Amino acid sequence: MLDLPFASLLRVAVLAAVIFPALPAAAAAQQEPPLTRADTLRGTITPERAWWDVAYYDLAVHVNPASSSIAGSNVIEYRVVTEGPDRDMQLDLAATMTVDSILANGSPAEWRRDGNVLYLRAPGGAAGSVHRVAVHYGGKPLVAANAPWDGGFVWARDPRGAPWVGTAVQGTGASVWWPTKDHQSDEPDSMRIRVTVPDPMIAVTNGRPGPVVANPGGTSTYTWTVSNPISTYSISISAGDYVRFGETFDGEAGPLSLDYWVLEPHLADARRHFAQVPEVLTCFETWFGPYPFYEDSFKLVESPYLGMEHQSAIAYGNRFVNGYLGQDLSGTGLGLSWDYIIVHEAAHEWWGNNVTTDDIADMWVHEGFGNYAEGIFVECRQGEEAGARYIRGLRAGIANDGPVIGPYGVNREGSGDMYPKGANLLHTIRQVVDDTDLWRSILRGLNETFRHETVTSAEVEAYVSDRAGRDFGPVFDQYLRRASLPILELAVRDGTLSYRWRAEVEGFDLPVRVTLAPDRFAWIYPETGEWKTEPVELPSSVQVQVDEDLYILVDRVP
Repeated sequence: MLDLPFASLLRVAVLAAVIFPALPAAAAAQQEPPLTRADTLRGTITPERAWWDVAYYDLAVHVNPASSSIAGSNVIEYRVVTEGPDRDMQLDLAATMTVDSILANGSPAEWRRDGNVLYLRAPGGAAGSVHRVAVHYGGKPLVAANAPWDGGFVWARDPRGAPWVGTAVQGTGASVWWPTKDHQSDEPDSMRIRVTVPDPMIAVTNGRPGPVVANPGGTSTYTWTVSNPISTYSISISAGDYVRFGETFDGEAGPLSLDYWVLEPHLADARRHFAQVPEVLTCFETWFGPYPFYEDSFKLVESPYLGMEHQSAIAYGNRFVNGYLGQDLSGTGLGLSWDYIIVHEAAHEWWGNNVTTDDIADMWVHEGFGNYAEGIFVECRQGEEAGARYIRGLRAGIANDGPVIGPYGVNREGSGDMYPKGANLLHTIRQVVDDTDLWRSILRGLNETFRHETVTSAEVEAYVSDRAGRDFGPVFDQYLRRASLPILELAVRDGTLSYRWRAEVEGFDLPVRVTLAPDRFAWIYPETGEWKTEPVELPSSVQVQVDEDLYILVDRVP
């Protein structure tokens, strides 16, 4: 019989049915729509994308809540990667948006549209030469049906009835509301964002605030500058009747500005609730290294939806309660003493914003590490066993319904299991590493080695294996590229324990701690294929305990 050493099947069923529908990460598998040419254009580094690299974006947007429309421009400064003459450049902008004009180095450019893609004739030249393209555009952007999971603009009203606007576009893509090279592998080195809104709204976005200009007609323009590389989906607009308060965090890299932008009626609640932020940052700096964006500050910005990891401007909508809207997604009770959105989205400043995947297919690097960071925060607060118990509790939301890594080159994620299964994969590997200081150095090293870079899952996997001194390649393959879990087969006969792995990945060889005598754990080293044996002082396989911190299935042969 197969058994789950971490929870009863009843608890699994109850938690999966009651708690996790709110999180698409753990929802049941859904039929994916067929792939189209548009998916390939979005998800692939086409020849029209490959020859140039984004250096700087200068985005200006006028937001009109009365008509649910926007108008603006984006000046794209780019470097030529491959020497050559003028050639076609691919930009991305949703077909629902209208292009007014496109200029290349100040002169009108020839351009055409192919659905959500713009092709224009752009200046080439020597490798390393720098040019500018300006796109002037407007229209009614996609409205988010269920932000942040179904991306787009959110046109809302605050509790006093005043306009309240937000954006959330991960997966859906930044190009639903502004023209850009909409692929995670190419981030600008820096950026300026200017947002014009009707008075008395205040516009908050990524980076540091600059001048505010009062315009004729009752609008104001808010300027923000981003000093670090940033993913396009992380660029956000939040606008409303905001008030600001803040503090300074004494971090590993010096003083860090913490700024909080909330609706005025919620100021007292926010002052009380956001007091937990410094504790979160202290824990994550200890485990992951210095906060990656000191130059751009750390912000929480109240949003009309649950939350999103916008770099240096985290969208917060968890109603100033602990847990996930008051629930504990681990089912252990350990998640009820801290705010899920603060902890999870802050973790993304390291995992997702600092270390960003080239392709959304590898998004487990963002979400698996982000989910795992929740357990790290519990460990910082309550010790290693409490943190482990939290991670084990997340298993109730794993469906094992498909590979965690999705198909490459088509802007398609893998299974929503990337959150809890990714976290439990990392927790499992930590048990085998069996050295807390080494494990912490691996997590910090990932953030230092790939600081402000885009990476592949394969690069992250290789780094972990190299630093751990053990090839975890087959383990990553089984948990990330296959749907099923590895199965440890155990049999006890005449004082001998026989064991082996049953797994889809050839050569799967994860070590396991088991009891070979009452209350005494020891390591065994099962492999796929042939049985291996050890002397055992237990009468049957039922009495052989298996380390519950390993996320595996166990088949106990009578």
